[in-house]
Amino acid sequence: MTSKERVLAVLSHQIPDQVPRWCGASPEFLEKARRFLKVADEESVYQRFGDDFRRVFTKYAGPPEHAPDYQLPPGVTWRSPFGIDRHGYGYGQPLNHPLAEAGLAEIEAYPWPDPSWMSASQVQTDATKWKGEYAILGGEWSPFWHDAIDLVGMENLLMLMYDAPEVVDALFTHIVDYYYAVSERTFQQAGKAIDIFFIGNDFGTQTGPIVSEPMFRRFLLPPLKRLADLGHRFGLKVMLHCCGGFAPLIPCLAEAGIDVLQSLQPDASGMEPSDLKRQFGKLIVLNGCVDSQNILIKGHPEMVVEKTRHILEVMMPGGLYILSPSHDYLLEETPVENVLAMYDTAHQFGTY
Repeated sequence: MTSKERVLAVLSHQIPDQVPRWCGASPEFLEKARRFLKVADEESVYQRFGDDFRRVFTKYAGPPEHAPDYQLPPGVTWRSPFGIDRHGYGYGQPLNHPLAEAGLAEIEAYPWPDPSWMSASQVQTDATKWKGEYAILGGEWSPFWHDAIDLVGMENLLMLMYDAPEVVDALFTHIVDYYYAVSERTFQQAGKAIDIFFIGNDFGTQTGPIVSEPMFRRFLLPPLKRLADLGHRFGLKVMLHCCGGFAPLIPCLAEAGIDVLQSLQPDASGMEPSDLKRQFGKLIVLNGCVDSQNILIKGHPEMVVEKTRHILEVMMPGGLYILSPSHDYLLEETPVENVLAMYDTAHQFGTY
């Protein structure tokens, strides 16, 4: 099987020739791995890992003053599409919450971004350069939950769910309107070159879901289903990255139309791989489970081999499994030797 055929078989709930492998990594880790492997580029790194996926992105093409890197003040490392300045590693943490005191009128008047600022003109060209070899991830990341937290503050958002639900509904509607429109234009222009709509929202903490199932169904399932329905309208599978202990919400996620769950942190509450496989292994494709929080960062190659073999033994039966680290973003401090040990073990022992 080609990588694409292998992945599409799993997404169709069929048994492939071997377990697919997926790699999400920070630019810093990829550069470190490139130097370690003495290869020319990131593509060569992905090939060495045996990654069965590739990802394509839209590009900002709007007014310069609204660009994510336009005149960033000192200490600001990134600006979100909704004008939130952030500081810290990667995308950082929000420095302000401009709608913290907002009611419906202020939300309607907020300067929401124009979806036309994002261009998908090159997406199909980017996707077709792999000549159909790999499963292609595309569409906007769509972290509407995190964007809402940025705009109003987390504690405030949770309180608004009880005190002013109409404000929360309006907030999510405006945020998802933006992501929906950008992804829709992407799929209209390049949907035939894309296989999976890949989105990300973290609904779990280390000890369990952030909100209860009833609150999730009331506020978060509808916008999530709206995005999933968009992907399905264009014939795409939908993969959700979600961190933490969110196992009680998995039936809701499947109900929303999510086809694949990516991350699956085995050290978070309720996320023991054998339990996930037993409860949900016939319901939804599971992608992850190799502990990147402890084993991949703090362990050694022999330990990684042992843990990866155990995960394969647990997750492979019946299919519906993709091997990857338990996060979507391998950090720079992760030893390349450990990542190689994980993927090489999957290649050696992941054959059906």
